[in-house]
Amino acid sequence: MIRLPAIAADIRALFAARGAEPADVAIVQPADPFLDIAGEDLRRRIFLTESETGEQLCLRPEFTIPVCLDHIASQADTPRRYSYLGEVFRQRRDGRPEFFQAGIEDLGDTNAAEADARSISDAYALLHRVLPERTLAVTLGDQALFEAVLGALGLPRGWRMRLARAFGSTAMLDAALADLGSQSRTKAVVGPAALLVADGDEAALVEHVTQGMHAAGIPLTAGRTPEEIARRLVEKAELASVQLSPAAFDALRRFLAIRVPVEQATATLEAFANDVGLSLGKALAGFSARLEALRKEAVPLDVVTYDAAFGRPLDYYTGLVFEIDGPGADRPLAGGGRYDRLLTMLGARQAIPGVGFSVWLDRIDALRGAQ
Repeated sequence: MIRLPAIAADIRALFAARGAEPADVAIVQPADPFLDIAGEDLRRRIFLTESETGEQLCLRPEFTIPVCLDHIASQADTPRRYSYLGEVFRQRRDGRPEFFQAGIEDLGDTNAAEADARSISDAYALLHRVLPERTLAVTLGDQALFEAVLGALGLPRGWRMRLARAFGSTAMLDAALADLGSQSRTKAVVGPAALLVADGDEAALVEHVTQGMHAAGIPLTAGRTPEEIARRLVEKAELASVQLSPAAFDALRRFLAIRVPVEQATATLEAFANDVGLSLGKALAGFSARLEALRKEAVPLDVVTYDAAFGRPLDYYTGLVFEIDGPGADRPLAGGGRYDRLLTMLGARQAIPGVGFSVWLDRIDALRGAQ
């Protein structure tokens, strides 16, 4: 076990002052929720093991999913704010695989704008408390706005899903955009399956996949089901068939190039939407409401930047995403965002909105030592 950082007491005092009750989640967690939901960047760094009954388990790689699972299991009322401070375990090229994270998960508040602003404020207040001499910089992105632009451009569902999954990874997003703008693509589906996809005969396609798995000796319970494979083949064919117009492709590039002080963001987004003839409706209204709520929090807006291309590499985010950096830090000190679909995906019987953040205590300790 590594030593608990000296700043832990200060952090816990701030959590108590902000009304976030301590969560106590197990170090060993079921692996499936992380493998299914968390995103490629986290999945490839998880420490996996197996129980005596064959259940796939892992060492806790983050806190959001475990806190949400415990909330569902306890059938607790909402709104509710949970805090945590403890070890997480990830394979890393540099640094120890075991390190401390702390944060707050804010569940069930139906006023998304106020909850988002409070989450940014909580993270900023924590870092300002433990790094009082450092000038902090906040970067905001918005998954919902990005997806609204994709929808307004008329992209089919398959492309919207691929680009939404790539949001937060510069390399993945650049590759997807290059593919989308390519004038020549190889056929995504070939052979008899291509004819079945073209005919739209889903039942025959599933049967074709099933027979192929039997012939190859692949159990139907291993990995994806024939139905899932068939849906993926249809999606690949759809992706390959779409050619975005030069005007629409230029509009998407222009949107992703927006990076302005947050005070200018609403006006910039409105001007962009009017100029290219897109309606961003509910997503833009939500962005504006969040900015108004943030003005009421103790976060100096002159340190906050909106970056339209900024995302975070976790698949469960649905709206706000943000990170906080400090001078001298080569990696973010805090990161968070909104995840309104996550609890339903984890088994909640009704939708529970959520937003939260984590801070990396080892990075903070390194800066305090340098200071």
